[in-house]
Amino acid sequence: MNIFDDDDAFVGTPKSNYFSIAKTANQNIVEMELEKMFRRFAVAEKMLEEKGLEEEHERLISSSVVDSEIDDRVNSLFIELVGNIVTQCE
Repeated sequence: MNIFDDDDAFVGTPKSNYFSIAKTANQNIVEMELEKMFRRFAVAEKMLEEKGLEEEHERLISSSVVDSEIDDRVNSLFIELVGNIVTQCE
């Protein structure tokens, strides 16, 4: 099945588009892109720890349940993942 067959592709949210693509795309590519993203998060966390900012980071995570800037960043990450997966599956 081609991941581009669905006429409704890219109609939903960035999150729903990611999960839709992730189900039909080559799983090796999906896993590789998720691993890259987790590696980025691990590097960012390490940098925060080295600068003594891990407690502030945890506080911000806890307090930003409703934060449009964070929501926009999360959506950007989903869009990036979809783009990375789709370009490798073409």
